[in-house]
Amino acid sequence: MIKKESSNVARLRRHKRVRKTISGTQSRPRLNVFRSNKEIYVQVIDDEKQITLASSSSKMLKVNGGNVEGAKKVGKDIAEKCKKLKIKTVVFDRGGYLYHGRVEALAASARENGLEF
Repeated sequence: MIKKESSNVARLRRHKRVRKTISGTQSRPRLNVFRSNKEIYVQVIDDEKQITLASSSSKMLKVNGGNVEGAKKVGKDIAEKCKKLKIKTVVFDRGGYLYHGRVEALAASARENGLEF
């Protein structure tokens, strides 16, 4: 009997594979996305110094993060925080999730509000 891999184990495997090539720097930090069933979280990370430069989440904004509208608000918020820090370009790290639904909405909203990736 073949045991099926759980979806989270598969996501972590994809995330590890992508992280081999993606890294954030001071001039171009990494925009990392984590998505749970209820919330969506995003961080801007400088991997060279190993620090988080900015973060936002649907929990911090007190919006329903379990839907596309909540993800759009989080994307707008992180783009505004990056503008204040004078960060224009980032490397997008989707965290092993499919580029669809909430992840896609967050990315599109961040792009609309001034971030380039």
